[in-house]
Amino acid sequence: MRAKLVVFPIRGRNWCFSRSIDHSRSASPTSSQSPSTFKELWNNINIGDKPLNAKAELCADYIANKMNKAWIGLEKAPDGSFKNKIHGLGLWLLSRVKPSEIFLKSIPKEVTSVEVIYPSSLNAQLVRRRLRHIAMRGTIIHRKYFYGSISLIPLTSAFSVLPLPNVPFFWVLFRSYSHWRALQGSEKLFQLVSGSCKNSNTCTDKKETEHKDSKNETHSSDEPYWVLRPSKELEKLIRQEDGHDSLSQQAIVEICKTYDLNTKDVKKYEKSIF
Repeated sequence: MRAKLVVFPIRGRNWCFSRSIDHSRSASPTSSQSPSTFKELWNNINIGDKPLNAKAELCADYIANKMNKAWIGLEKAPDGSFKNKIHGLGLWLLSRVKPSEIFLKSIPKEVTSVEVIYPSSLNAQLVRRRLRHIAMRGTIIHRKYFYGSISLIPLTSAFSVLPLPNVPFFWVLFRSYSHWRALQGSEKLFQLVSGSCKNSNTCTDKKETEHKDSKNETHSSDEPYWVLRPSKELEKLIRQEDGHDSLSQQAIVEICKTYDLNTKDVKKYEKSIF
């Protein structure tokens, strides 16, 4: 499975890192593979030969499905109702999540290689170095915040005695899951962009093959772990903003349409350094 990543400067020294939407993956339902009831979860966990990581994945998927169903219920609540106000609060909290976290969460463990599209004027080594930096820093930050969020779960669960929805508990639970997924994506991305290129003809900079930092990941096919593709089309869209410190909203929308990116997530990079 190959992930298509788009990298470009969006405002000053701020760069945007985003993954193209995979419609084929979103169209295929994956929730059927994860347990929908606690009984199914318990039976799957009790399988003796299942590794600990697989059991943790089942628990995380089960919790994620429950939170998604609860969120859909809040979204469908009538306007002005208490549930609708909670949904509005949730949207406000989600808007404060850093775009780098959303980007790292979009890289699942099934990804075996990445295709990086960037403006042709940028240096290929600089693009790869930036990707490695955001991946390496993500492993440090999201591991720290994951353990911090986990430690708050027992404290926020005490609010369940109140006759109100325990919003702090569910928010901390969601943040724990989100940081864990971002941590996994960071580790996966760092493995891929640090891996040696098996076919240098598909890589933009052949000198990058000298950086063989990671050799322990199995890769069944002959495709490289990472492919750097300079884009003249992306360069043209950015060059339209010469003389300006940042891209205009129209240019951002055009880039998102061309490369199938989430416009709201991309716009967050205008004010976010990491």
